[in-house]
Amino acid sequence: MRWSQLFIPTLREVPSEAEAASHGLLLRAGYVRQVAAGVYAYLYLAQRSLQKIARIVREEMNRIGAQEFYLPALNPAELWQATGRWDLDVVFKLKDRNQHDLCLGITHEEEMTRLACGELRSYKQLPQIWYQIQEKFRDEPRPKGGLLRLRQFMMKDSYSFDLDEAGLDASYQKHVEAYRRIFERAGVRCLFVEAYSGVMGGSVSGEFAAPAGAGEDLIAVCSCGYAANLEKATAKATPIEDLPGDHLPEPFSTPGQKTIEDLVRFTNQSPARMIKTLVYVVESKPLVILLRGDHSLSETKLATVLGTDVFRPATPEEALALHGAHLGSLGPVGLRPGVRILADRALEGRKNMLAGANRDDEHLRNVTPGRDFQAEFADLRVVEAGDLCLRCGKPVEVQRTIELGHVFKLGRKYAEALGARVLDAQGRETTLVMGSYGIGLERILAAAVEQNHDEDGMFLPRSIAPFDVVLTIANMDIEPLRAAGEKLYAELCARSLDVLFDDREERPGVKFKDADLIGVPYRVTLGKRKFEQGLAEVFDRSTKKTMDVKLQQLIEALEAKIAN
Repeated sequence: MRWSQLFIPTLREVPSEAEAASHGLLLRAGYVRQVAAGVYAYLYLAQRSLQKIARIVREEMNRIGAQEFYLPALNPAELWQATGRWDLDVVFKLKDRNQHDLCLGITHEEEMTRLACGELRSYKQLPQIWYQIQEKFRDEPRPKGGLLRLRQFMMKDSYSFDLDEAGLDASYQKHVEAYRRIFERAGVRCLFVEAYSGVMGGSVSGEFAAPAGAGEDLIAVCSCGYAANLEKATAKATPIEDLPGDHLPEPFSTPGQKTIEDLVRFTNQSPARMIKTLVYVVESKPLVILLRGDHSLSETKLATVLGTDVFRPATPEEALALHGAHLGSLGPVGLRPGVRILADRALEGRKNMLAGANRDDEHLRNVTPGRDFQAEFADLRVVEAGDLCLRCGKPVEVQRTIELGHVFKLGRKYAEALGARVLDAQGRETTLVMGSYGIGLERILAAAVEQNHDEDGMFLPRSIAPFDVVLTIANMDIEPLRAAGEKLYAELCARSLDVLFDDREERPGVKFKDADLIGVPYRVTLGKRKFEQGLAEVFDRSTKKTMDVKLQQLIEALEAKIAN
């Protein structure tokens, strides 16, 4: 393609609305333009990259025997009401002219399961893996980061249907292996981590997370190979040595000390020696939650322990009624019988700690769990950097990442809700076992930019870059250079290299800046002085290394570079 004939609206300055490196660079390089919050137009270069990503995805999905479908984004409300997802806040809802309720699909479990329900009759038809690359819509409350959190986006979503859990395990593993190959071929570094299933439901899920400073997800990682999303991660809290002795609780005055930070300053004690008391209301019943003073509650883990996500923090009035004291002086000692207390495992075996006394402006010293109050212990806290890995005992790190893909073992949740059953080998009706698997195409592009950029622009992996090579003629007014450029362009195209021919009547500096910006891996430059010596300059965008190559050997040299 000839640059002079293309629409590539590059910008010299970073737009003020850019929130992440990838956001700014994709705007500057003329890949995207914003239409509304979380909604983008994909211009020529973006389309070329996204189509290459989609081709990789298709090839790997077809490799595991998946069959490509294309389902409508517009879904009837009845399907979503049957599975309990109609009331999700992120679902776009609308009515047609006859006042029928409809929604725009955030994923397609419901529609795919409806198809299975109507068409699959026997175990002999199983297993099935159906997939599509299709637009999804989510009413994100805070779309941001350019292509990282969108309201309209392209997703590869696939769905497996099996007779039993063993079949689901096989389908799940096929997807994990396919996803590894997809991200490797796309040139994006990522980790496979344990994850929380969230609103999708199911028993097991895993996430492919790409390390990137602009990522919204946090994962805990250990050198031994353990990796998990922070919603799911478990680790041993850094050990704390308790004060010696076996002392009984002793009240002391703490006027105006309402927070852990206040107590640290007032007592000169570490927050790790303190008990943080939280009060929640779970399905209309009070629940007291205890954490170490320097730890934070994971509501995801709390939901897992409780078996419900119907809970909320208590109001100050509700906490006062339960404890007889205002916030800042709450504690676990002396609560009325029957009040449920959940304590994080980091408090198990501790002694001589500080806690609220359930009297305003007063706390207790020497509080010992198990002696001074009874609690159920569970993993409730958010893992922190420096905690000890449960596998090897080494400290874990916390990294910021971009979620690229998610795989779920759904089990029978959707099949039971929609009545998807087949006859097994004995002629008995059996509910199908399902898996769900998603990849965000735009996120692959954004993650590649986040991982491959510098102050001059981006250098995308060749497999997803819009072109393999930019052929730059330094001065189009010099006829021998122009003619040589035309000849070389035709030869490169004939060898099936994806070439962008910069034939613009622009200054060399402008051309070089644009080539550096837009993410093409290699630039070949024909300049007057080197051309007269029979040489072309080959610039590797990722390493910024330049080499001179004889014109007669140029194509072979490029092909060798691209093949590596």
